[in-house]
Amino acid sequence: MPQSKPEVFTVDPSAVARDIRAALEEDIGSGDITAALIDPGAQASGRVITREDGVMCGQPWVDAVFAELDGAVRIEWEHRDGDRIGAGNTLFSFAGPARSLLTGERCALNFLQLLSGTATTCRRYADLVAGTGVRLLDTRKTIPGLRTAQKYAVRAGGCHNHRMGLYDAYLIKENHISACGSIRAAVETARKNAPGKPIEVEVENFAELEEALAAACDRVMLDNFSLAQTADAVALAGGRVELEASGNVTEDTLLAIAQTGVDFISIGALTKDCRALDLSMRLQ
Repeated sequence: MPQSKPEVFTVDPSAVARDIRAALEEDIGSGDITAALIDPGAQASGRVITREDGVMCGQPWVDAVFAELDGAVRIEWEHRDGDRIGAGNTLFSFAGPARSLLTGERCALNFLQLLSGTATTCRRYADLVAGTGVRLLDTRKTIPGLRTAQKYAVRAGGCHNHRMGLYDAYLIKENHISACGSIRAAVETARKNAPGKPIEVEVENFAELEEALAAACDRVMLDNFSLAQTADAVALAGGRVELEASGNVTEDTLLAIAQTGVDFISIGALTKDCRALDLSMRLQ
């Protein structure tokens, strides 16, 4: 199966370490009593395969799991994150102490399956709008504790990240506007409180869109606009501000939304509704 472009994806190693340590503590607890049945000197090898087509993602987490457990474990990857993979493909082979391999198996595969599932979902959506110029964004609807990991997988799958959290960019919504008194007041306060932070305003109608445009925010989110309304909003904005469509986006409606001319489409399903890719670890 043809591979995707050889892009290298990066992630903060400290975030990976935090993820895998929490996962190992959750799984191992006071000790792996089943692996303790095995002779401590026993060695083993094997491989991990995929049982279905998809996009691989999760290599840093797999490497970190086994590095944390036992530096004697050796891993050789046959694919890289972002590669399209086909059923039956070997993703990586491994060798080392049997106890360590079996103790780390589930933790490593949990990360690889989940993140490959997320990347696969993202690639499917990205393929639907290929050539339109629109950028598909994730949201904060992520699995608690795994936001950095899932947002990494979004990039590996060909989509893009929205803000990481509540600290790196503004998204001023209905309740914020109500509490501040107006869109203009909210935007002005945002600029004063955190100069340089991107400011996005969510609008639900054309009156709010006009106000957001007048306030000169960086981006406007069109919340649940119809296709016709979205196209009209693009014409009204006239390129003065980035426009993001959001709300009830599905695979059936995605291309039509992209063709309205919006710059971005945010989709909670990229990280919220994915399922794990079916992988198998075969020990020899």
